[in-house]
Amino acid sequence: MIEYPFRPRRSKRNFRTRRRSRKPILLLVLAAVGMFWLVFEQFPPQIEAQTVVVEVAPPPVSEIRREWHEGEIQPGETVTSLLGEHLTAQEIYHLNRDSHDIFPLSSLCAGQPYKICLTEGTFTRFEYDINANEQFIVDRTPEGFAVARQDIPYDVRVSSVQGEIRSNLFEAMAEIGESAELTMALADIFAWDIDFVRDIRFGDSFRVLVERRYRDGEFSGYGRILAAEFTNNGNAYDAFYFKDGDLHASYYDSKGQSLRKAFLKAPLSFSHISSGFSNKRFHPITKTWKSHPAIDYAAATGTPIKAVGDGKIIKIGYTKYNGNYVKIRHNDTYETLYLHMNKFARGMRQGTSVAQGQVIGYVGSTGLATGPHLCFRMYKRGTPVNPYSVRPPSVAPVSDVNLAEFKAQITPLIAHLQRLSDPSRVASAVAESGQSLN
Repeated sequence: MIEYPFRPRRSKRNFRTRRRSRKPILLLVLAAVGMFWLVFEQFPPQIEAQTVVVEVAPPPVSEIRREWHEGEIQPGETVTSLLGEHLTAQEIYHLNRDSHDIFPLSSLCAGQPYKICLTEGTFTRFEYDINANEQFIVDRTPEGFAVARQDIPYDVRVSSVQGEIRSNLFEAMAEIGESAELTMALADIFAWDIDFVRDIRFGDSFRVLVERRYRDGEFSGYGRILAAEFTNNGNAYDAFYFKDGDLHASYYDSKGQSLRKAFLKAPLSFSHISSGFSNKRFHPITKTWKSHPAIDYAAATGTPIKAVGDGKIIKIGYTKYNGNYVKIRHNDTYETLYLHMNKFARGMRQGTSVAQGQVIGYVGSTGLATGPHLCFRMYKRGTPVNPYSVRPPSVAPVSDVNLAEFKAQITPLIAHLQRLSDPSRVASAVAESGQSLN
């Protein structure tokens, strides 16, 4: 007999009961979730806000690259050859046009310093020294070029200089460490009263207050001579720089009398007289005796020749005996003649007006001459006269309206010169203040 395990049949009622027993549990879960949500909405959690500062490094800034190229204008160099590498032909044309009334670029002079600035390889600035006092500036702008002519910025200090002459002024200056530039400036001041060719004597002395100019910390030449005293053969001469109202600044003595006279003592600053004024002289070339109504100044070829007074050129040219020559009429009374020049200065032609001290030519040996020299002649109403016998009048003194100002200005200068009167102090010293005394 086979036995089967007993498996009672599940009734449908029991199954339905189990299924119904899960509903209350689900309802309880939903109710709990709803209550939690209501509590959360009514009482939200308190969260404390915090600010965190995070340092972020700025992006690196690229450094602008600037290059300065310095040099000196070379003979024959033009603005095109100088800037053609950095500017187009059209830009150079516009630059020439814009600068013409301020400084013509055709006037670039050999030997003068210049600077070119390139920013990131592109031309941005040009600086050119016109002379020792002024410079020409070009700046590139979005609109083109900005051009200007301005004073060179110097650091100016006042120095005192003194010395005693043993042979000549050049050597006396060199002995105390000063240059020929100061020698020439001092000689020009006293050129109306002292002939530095024939008047200088052993033991002559000088005292000078002069401006020294510095550029970028380096000595860059002399400025104005503010005051000077020169003792020649026992006679003391003084000079003070002063601007009388609207007139050009000039030099006056301590009494206010102008040092400037109608004629310079000589047309050359430094040389020696090889032949003086004479009514009878043996000519070294023609081998004959004849009058020599002139002064011959022996000097190196190329030495500048100056007009001894204001005037107008009435003759200029070349002849077999005179060589290159210039004749100047100064007024209704006086004329001067300059012979044997090597060449004429630029711009010299018949009818040209010249100023006293202006260079009109250069020493040479053209015409009938044994060597480089200047033959200088002076005529008074057409008759030759010895230039050293002429006593030309001085120009106007300091005006009455500015005389008190002049006296006040020179008082500290006189005191400074007097402090240098110790003859044992043959030296050059920089004034401690470094400021102008005028």
